[in-house]
Amino acid sequence: MKNNILVITWVMLVGLLSGLALLVGINTTVGTAMTPLMSRLNQIEMNQRMIAQKVNLVRANTEVLTRLSAIENQLASLQNKASAGAPAFAPLQPPPEDFDKVYAINIGSSPVNGKKNAPVTIVEFSDLQCPFCARFHPSVKETLSAYPDKVKLVMKNFPLSFHPNARPAAKLALAAHEQGKYYEMVDLLLQNRADVSEAKVKEYAGGLHLNYDKLMNDLRSKDAEYERRISDDLALGDSVDVRGTPTFFINGKKTVARDFNNFKAEIDKILAGK
Repeated sequence: MKNNILVITWVMLVGLLSGLALLVGINTTVGTAMTPLMSRLNQIEMNQRMIAQKVNLVRANTEVLTRLSAIENQLASLQNKASAGAPAFAPLQPPPEDFDKVYAINIGSSPVNGKKNAPVTIVEFSDLQCPFCARFHPSVKETLSAYPDKVKLVMKNFPLSFHPNARPAAKLALAAHEQGKYYEMVDLLLQNRADVSEAKVKEYAGGLHLNYDKLMNDLRSKDAEYERRISDDLALGDSVDVRGTPTFFINGKKTVARDFNNFKAEIDKILAGK
């Protein structure tokens, strides 16, 4: 009886091992058979990617050719016009200046240099990094000195986008105004091409006897307010047809005066009631 059980057990073990061996063999065979298929699938996928790239390249080239064709057509049209004696294009020109128009320019919160009730007001839209503003500034100061009771100056900020220091300089002048030194700071900034480096700002503050810590604190804490005031000045300049810096208005009329004699001639006419 025991021998029969051992035989049966042995037969079952042999069968189980044979089955396992068969499964391993089948798995190996299948894996071997699948290797070329997987390689082929990978190659197909690579070919698809290459085709997609070529299609995109063709599309891009087509767009380029279309644009080149449009440019060639435009050039041909211009050549035809030139051959016919017609101008190829009309030059863009700004409308002429109207020096008789009186613009309403609100002084608002802008600092005033001179007596507030002076009968003549010069409004200057200025960029503190602008070399022309620096060049003509002495003439404005000379005019104020010649008419201490009759003329006042109001500066509006018009920082140009290609002058990176113009806006920080405008804010520095506004911060100096908190200590009553706006126009004194403007003088220094124009003389130094709006240099707002730390060393220079300390130099300005020392020369003007400003509290440096307060100056820097006002710059930080009131930055949003200064930004708004500058933006308001820019919007005002756009509304009164400011086209560059400096732009001067005398009692609301735009003027070409840039030196003392020309300022004096216009001011004297106003004071004489002409």
